[in-house]
Amino acid sequence: MGNQTSQWFALYYLDPLDRLIKEKMRVKHYIRYMDDGILVHESKEFLNEVKKEMEKKVAELKLEFNEKTQIFPIAEGVDFLGFRFYLTDTGKVIKRLRTSNKRRWKRRLRKFKKDYQNGDKSLREIGRSMASYSGHLKHGHTYKLKKKVLAGFVLTKKQKEEDGCSGDL
Repeated sequence: MGNQTSQWFALYYLDPLDRLIKEKMRVKHYIRYMDDGILVHESKEFLNEVKKEMEKKVAELKLEFNEKTQIFPIAEGVDFLGFRFYLTDTGKVIKRLRTSNKRRWKRRLRKFKKDYQNGDKSLREIGRSMASYSGHLKHGHTYKLKKKVLAGFVLTKKQKEEDGCSGDL
């Protein structure tokens, strides 16, 4: 989540942009968290107009958009907050972990396993980090991913007892 002041400044500093989008441009489907945002509208022309107005407002705030800022069909899927959102034909939203985040998570798990085997980390330390990942993963369609990836990281009851940990890992 980062520093509390960072969250407050994101709310305060980007409020003029939010007001432009919601009040002046009247975009119905808009969401922003910190510096990550999505606007949804059926008209590409309207979105281009909104983007131009947003660029002006952002320049006034002495900011700029990054290279990820783009307009594209929602059918391609949308990256937002570490997930890739897809809209099905029935209108259901599917939320999968972004590929780069999957790779990072798998690397981190391999490092945890190595650190545990070398005695550099306890199960309690690893468990705290895993709780954070678990909290993030529970917001998406990640059941099969967790089951597949964690299958190689199950410890025996004896290993858990030796480390004084009763949690699952």
